[in-house]
Amino acid sequence: MNLPNFLTLSRILLIPIFVVVFYLPFEGAHIAAMYVYLLASMTDWLDGYLARKHNQITGFGAFLDPVADKLLVAVALVLLVEAYPTIWMSLPAAIIIGREIVISALREWMASEGQRDKVAVGSIGKLKTTVQMIALLFLIYQQPLWGLPIAEIGFVLLYVATLLTLWSMWLYLRAALPVLLNHQDR
Repeated sequence: MNLPNFLTLSRILLIPIFVVVFYLPFEGAHIAAMYVYLLASMTDWLDGYLARKHNQITGFGAFLDPVADKLLVAVALVLLVEAYPTIWMSLPAAIIIGREIVISALREWMASEGQRDKVAVGSIGKLKTTVQMIALLFLIYQQPLWGLPIAEIGFVLLYVATLLTLWSMWLYLRAALPVLLNHQDR
């Protein structure tokens, strides 16, 4: 167990805390939940940075990091769908969660074919993740800040993240298509 793996595990352990704080019945609970989500999100950047800087990249960390990311995002989206029960929240949430399932399955299959590198994380995927995290932070926070309508900005950013989600999914599927089309049952 190294520090980057510990940080990844802490991100997973922060998820139930995030859920509990999100539902606490006091004014400002959403602000506290935003801070828990922010802390969990920061571990995503920090664990990768430390693993690369100190050459502590492990198979366990490579497996667990994307799982932790997807769990945190999916849980946040589910909570936000309940907080904003409209098609305008449900549709991007369904697209983002659905894309994660499709790409996870695609990566697993491509790895079984020895073609994992063809669906490695690219710059669009990293941009999508960044925009998505900021959007979710704003939507969890909900309150205007410095005169800015944070929740509305969060919705706009969520739709930008959704478009980036679709675009990155298209890029991954396009990269995998030759392998998918040439696959013969064994």
